[in-house]
Amino acid sequence: MMNKHEKKADNIVHRIRAHVRLAPRIFETVKGKLSLGARILQQGGMKRIFKQLFGVREGEKLLKASQCYLSTTAGPIAGLLFLSTQRVAFCSERSIKCSSPNGELIRFHYKVSIPLGKIERVDQRVNTTNQSQKYMEIVTMDNFEFWFMGFLNYQKAINCLHQALSQS
Repeated sequence: MMNKHEKKADNIVHRIRAHVRLAPRIFETVKGKLSLGARILQQGGMKRIFKQLFGVREGEKLLKASQCYLSTTAGPIAGLLFLSTQRVAFCSERSIKCSSPNGELIRFHYKVSIPLGKIERVDQRVNTTNQSQKYMEIVTMDNFEFWFMGFLNYQKAINCLHQALSQS
């Protein structure tokens, strides 16, 4: 019995370590995760955060929310991936700085919202040099690709997405 619990605990520690390693500075990542946890509690849970960030359409229900990273050309962006009965949505944990056309520095959260009906396919990918790094590739009907990685529980997230797609 103890061996089973040890393996489970070791697996959880391994997933957390792999999730945190994706960030450039581990201390800032851990600090960010703690601050995100506090924000989730303050705002009343994931359902409320999803509703505040994206609005909820009639009949839409949040199925799962996962911490992960969205891969971009500028590097991975830490955030929350929301899987609902109608869409896949992502919002960065931190705001991103960008220059406006008039030269001012503006801050905004990086958001993605993909209706389930616009998803052509979902592919599961594994890093060939590090088998523990798994990626979720979402390809839309207009050939946009979104790569999500660094899930604390990759299998639950991918299963939930496949279930949502089969029911849409």
